[in-house]
Amino acid sequence: MQRISVFDMLKIGVGPSSSHTMGPWRAAQRFLSEMSSEKRLRIEHVTVDLYGSLAKTGKGHGTDVAVQLGLCGEDPVTIDVETIESRLEEIRNRNCLVVSDSNEIEFDPRTDIKFHWKTQLPFHPNALRFTAEFFDGTEVQETFYSIGGGFITKENETPSSSSQMELCFPIDTASELLAHCSKNGCRISDIVKQNELCWRTETEVDAMLTSIWKTMANCIYRGCHTEGILPGGLNVQRRAVRMASKLLGGTSPTGLHEWVRAIQQQPHDFQRVLDWVSCFALAVNEENASFGRVVTAPTNGAAGVIPAVLFYCCYFCDVSEDSYKDFLLTAGEIGCIFKKGATISAAMGGCQAEIGVSSAMAAAALAECLGGTPGQAVQAAEIAMEHHLGMTCDPVGGLVQIPCIERNAMGAIKAITAARIAIQGDPAHARVSLDDVIQTMWETARDMKDKYKETSEGGLAVQIPVNVSEC
Repeated sequence: MQRISVFDMLKIGVGPSSSHTMGPWRAAQRFLSEMSSEKRLRIEHVTVDLYGSLAKTGKGHGTDVAVQLGLCGEDPVTIDVETIESRLEEIRNRNCLVVSDSNEIEFDPRTDIKFHWKTQLPFHPNALRFTAEFFDGTEVQETFYSIGGGFITKENETPSSSSQMELCFPIDTASELLAHCSKNGCRISDIVKQNELCWRTETEVDAMLTSIWKTMANCIYRGCHTEGILPGGLNVQRRAVRMASKLLGGTSPTGLHEWVRAIQQQPHDFQRVLDWVSCFALAVNEENASFGRVVTAPTNGAAGVIPAVLFYCCYFCDVSEDSYKDFLLTAGEIGCIFKKGATISAAMGGCQAEIGVSSAMAAAALAECLGGTPGQAVQAAEIAMEHHLGMTCDPVGGLVQIPCIERNAMGAIKAITAARIAIQGDPAHARVSLDDVIQTMWETARDMKDKYKETSEGGLAVQIPVNVSEC
């Protein structure tokens, strides 16, 4: 199988969806980057065709937003998220965008982005096609698939050399991971780090882990300090800011570190800790729903689970200051195993592929950081996923809001419970392995009707009438 880095699973970007926003954004960037600069200057017109799930929930998930920003050369890691709305307004008002340093072309997002609701391409439900027409009458057309978690693949392409990297410890299944840990007498995070060092230096690995941790922390802080209504037309009120204020007794310390210190100084009774974990998860996904900066973990729709459990681990448990590194390495590897053995795309597997996978990732990571054995950590992942099997993806109005935001809180709580159960038990007595549950998840995904796979054609999505406006 292809080799996947932890940093492919945990990516900094912009909400609200990894498969419907991040993936199409990267596809637009790649479409242009594969042309020479001279060729980009000769583009006269660009059209974008969206198919399957990308068409059905593209408006609510911001797919149209993503392709416009990607064609303009913006990057989801570095873009100032505060400027997104003004950039889109400028494109709408002027009916043009800049696809190269100096090539301004006519572009009307209302007609040049086409939603093919009834057409699905055979390889994957998330498909989009870019067509560039040149001044000499020729054109270039490329089809991409957004396959979950921000990953994209171009039609008929072969795997890159980096995805075939020879790693110290090749891992495709949970049993292989455990075998490496047993043979070498080390933890999951130790094995994973050695693999990451095949791609980059230790300094780079540590810097990237710290950047992800800081992005998650800043996202939680922003979400707990931002009021208002989420965009899109559902009129969903932000709740994390009120919860955080209430939990802190109405005080509002200035700055992330002071705010965290105030949280740590509170009594750590069960109910308060439970409320904080839920608050952290809600905060991240309210930011995600507002085109805020999040970490895809392993998707944007499930971006709140891992940060919430990581905050719980670092600030409510007795762990070392650098535990976030081991947490992220372990979580990332569990996500890689799920991607290889099943899917992390809700359009392929429903919400079990997003919230379920993120909960399993967080459970394993927490168990490791709390001193659990590799077997206990893997068992924690199994327990978490076992109780997400069959969960459908049915976003109301095609927006990553209802029921997505609350599901992140539930996924975080399940992860903590799964980790606690696992480290109190003996994995040798477990009747279900992580590999068993991954196979079951994939079989469940294939049996699930398409209307429950991020199409907004079933479940809650059809029970609540709503007139969703353009994001």
